[in-house]
Formats: sequence, C-alpha cells, structure tokens
Amino acid sequence: MKILIYVNTIQNLNNRNLLGGIEILNFYLYKFLKNKNKTLLTNKLTSSIKNKHWDIVISSNDSIIFNHLITKKKILWLHNKLQVEKAFRKKQLFPILSNKPYAIFVSKFLYEKTSKIYPFRKRYIIKNFLDKSFENIKINYQRKPIFTWSVQRSKGLKEVLKLWKNKIYKTRPDAKLYIFGIKKVENHREFKKFNIFFLGKVKKNILIKYYKISMGMICLGYDETFCLNAIESMSCGQPILSFGKTALNELIKNNINGYRVKNFDKLCKKIIDILDLKKLKRDKIINTTYKYSKKYYFEKVKSDWLKITKL
Repeated sequence: MKILIYVNTIQNLNNRNLLGGIEILNFYLYKFLKNKNKTLLTNKLTSSIKNKHWDIVISSNDSIIFNHLITKKKILWLHNKLQVEKAFRKKQLFPILSNKPYAIFVSKFLYEKTSKIYPFRKRYIIKNFLDKSFENIKINYQRKPIFTWSVQRSKGLKEVLKLWKNKIYKTRPDAKLYIFGIKKVENHREFKKFNIFFLGKVKKNILIKYYKISMGMICLGYDETFCLNAIESMSCGQPILSFGKTALNELIKNNINGYRVKNFDKLCKKIIDILDLKKLKRDKIINTTYKYSKKYYFEKVKSDWLKITKL
C-alpha cells in the first residue's frame, strides 16, 4: 500500500528540533505507517508525487492538495476549526466539496465546532498523541515553587501577569513563573523582580527539565482545539490549571490531572493552595497526572489509525 502524508510547513522535516506540534504528529504517524507500507512524508508536491497513484493521502488541515493528487482515499486530519468563512477565504471550501474526504477531528469540541455543511465521506474523532520524548519520563517528586506557561497564544496572559505581580508575589515571594513559547513582552525585564521569566521557544529537553520540577502549568484554554502542551505537561506529573473551556474540558479531570477554576481570582487562590500542598497530597496529584497522560501514548491511539486506514 502506498501512503502519502502531507504537512503544510516550510520547516525541514528531517530536523526534529525545528518541528512544531502538528509536524511532530505527522512525523510519528509516518514512522508508524511506513513499517508495513510504502509511506512518504512530505511538504512539497513534486511532479513525481503528483503523477504517482496513491492508495491513501493524509493531509493536515490542507484540502487543496487533494486537487493535485491521484488517490483512492483522501483523509483530512483537522487540528483547527474549519469555519465556512475562513475556508472560503483560504480556498479550502471547494476542494472539500468536490473531493469529499474522510475527516479526522482531534477532539469532540473540534468535531462539534466544524460546520455540518461539509460533505465529508465520514467523520472520526482520533485524539492527538504524545511526542515519544514525553513517554515514560522518570517522575521527580521534589518540586519547586514554580509554575509554567507554554501555550503560544497569549490570550489571558496579561491578566495572569497582573495577578502574579499584585497578589501571588506578595503572598509567596519565593514562587516563580516561567513563560515559554511567547516572545518577550514590552518591558519584560521589569517582570523579573516579580519572579516572572520569559524564556521564549526552547527545545523539548529544556521544557521537560522545567516541567519535572514545577508544581503546575497554567493553560487557560480559551481557543484550544486539543492542546498538546497540556498532555506533555501531564506526562511530567505536572497538573493543569485551566478554565476548562474548549477542548481542554475533555482533557482535564478535576483533582486528578488538574484543576478547573471559574475566573482569575479563583486561579490565584488555587495557585497559592498548590504552593501550600502537603507532600502526600502533592505526590498523589503528581502520580495521578502522570498515569492519566499514558492514555495519550501512541500505543493507545494507533489502533484508531489502523481502523481508518484499513491496515
């Protein structure tokens, strides 16, 4: 069986250090499928690729490529909300209407938010899975008064910074907040005196290092259609603090792998509560969080991919 996996990116797919979340997912799916099939992972449509007959084409978010390929089965792997207006603007609407691909959604939230107007051949929900570097991590029970933020979207960050500066720092001056994935804000050096540090985009091993010593990850979840950062955090035994909206509502089990709060005042109180947790309770939440993350090991998800590809 000949399978093509297409990911719309300008990055070099051979350099894993430069790959983002969706690219990594495509990379691991490629490694899995190529064991028994002739499988190609690409971000370029060369003439030889266009002229070849494929059994299956899997594309992340990009339906336009189905117009340029010869294939029996077209699978659109959706990571983002597919709104009609946005699809029309990005010239995605008519390729979907004409090709009628199979659709894979990474969450129930995404499934429900995608218009039923699309004539997908079939709709499936297959949840995302962890990067292999986040599997079977040796858990550290010696935590420091550290919290992390590693979601690249900045909505809600301004309120969190204000909350940390005016309340948390005054209550617990030893507590620190490390912010990853976001470019440094204006006057970022001023925040250091309140133990807020902007570290930008870092390699996975650096993230793991901080996750393993931190007490919790702030992931508000305003517009997450899945949130890989959340399950990566859990794999290190780091619970999630969230408003429990969007797809994060499916990932967080309250007091098992995280804490749902209703507003920023409740978030502040929960952060201080976590800082004051007794060791026995802290070890318990670390354990349950880590165990919950195993639901997202690729071994648990691969059977769903085997079913849709009929392998």
